[in-house]
Amino acid sequence: MDFIKTTEKESNYNHLEKMSVQQLLTSINKEDKTVPLAVEKAVPQIESLIDQAVLKLKNGGRIFYLGAGTSGRLGIVDASECPPTFGVPHDLVIGLIAGGDIAIREAVEFAEDSKTQGWKDLQKHNITKNDIVIGIAASGTTPYVIHALKICNDHKITTGCITCNKDSPLSQAAQFPIEVIVGPEFVTGSSRMKAGTAQKLVLNMITTTVMIQLGKVKGNKMVDMQLSNNKLVDRGIKMIMSELNISRTEAQSLLEHYKNVRASIEAYTNGNKENK
Repeated sequence: MDFIKTTEKESNYNHLEKMSVQQLLTSINKEDKTVPLAVEKAVPQIESLIDQAVLKLKNGGRIFYLGAGTSGRLGIVDASECPPTFGVPHDLVIGLIAGGDIAIREAVEFAEDSKTQGWKDLQKHNITKNDIVIGIAASGTTPYVIHALKICNDHKITTGCITCNKDSPLSQAAQFPIEVIVGPEFVTGSSRMKAGTAQKLVLNMITTTVMIQLGKVKGNKMVDMQLSNNKLVDRGIKMIMSELNISRTEAQSLLEHYKNVRASIEAYTNGNKENK
C-alpha cells in the first residue's frame, strides 16, 4: 500500500549553504518548536500503548525497544536510563538495534534491511507473550522492525510502534501504533532532527509514565534511583531531609545505612510509628 512519506518531503527551506549561522539556528529552532505540538496530537495513541505496557510489567513482563540507526540508538538511550533513574533491573526495559552493539556508534551497512534479524535478536532475550515490543522507525518502513513485529503478532506478543509517517507499514504491523507527524525535516530527509526529537519525547513519556504507575516515584522524587555518584548521593540526602524534616546529618546517616532513599524514608517513618 502506498502512503505519503512526509519525513522524506522537500524541506521548507532552500539554499541552506547560503544562510548565515544565525539564520540556520533560527530556522532550525522554528522547525523544532512544531514537534511538541505534533506529539500532543498523538497523546491518545501514546496513552493506549502505555496502558498495555503497564499491564505487561505489572504481570512480570518487559518492554523491548527495537529500531535501526537513530531510532535504535534513541531506544537504547531510554532503556539504559531506567535502572539508574528508577532503580529497576537492567533487563526490565531493553533496547535493541539493527547491527548489534557496534551500531550504537557506527553505521552498519544494510543491517536495517534484514527481515529475520529483528526476531532473532528478540529470541536471544527469551521473549514471551508476557512482554511488549515497541518498534521505532521514523519512516515506518524499516524491514528489521516491521517483520519482527509481524512475527511477534503471530506469537501473541503485544506490539506497538513510534513512527513519524501516517499509515506506514510499521503502523499497520503494530497493534498499538503511535504516529507523530512532524512534517519535512530542515535538511530534507534528515530524520535524526525533528523525527528524532519527537521519538525522544515519546520515549520519555512512555518510561516515565510507566515507572510512575509502577510506584517508582514518590511525590515527584526519584526515590528508587541508584546512588552511583556524589551528585546523586547529595540529591538523595536532600530528598530525605525534605520528606522527613530532619537534619542533613540524620539524613546522611540513614542513607549510608539503607543505601536507598525510599528504604531510608520508610525505615524512619516505621520506626517513629513503633515508638509511639
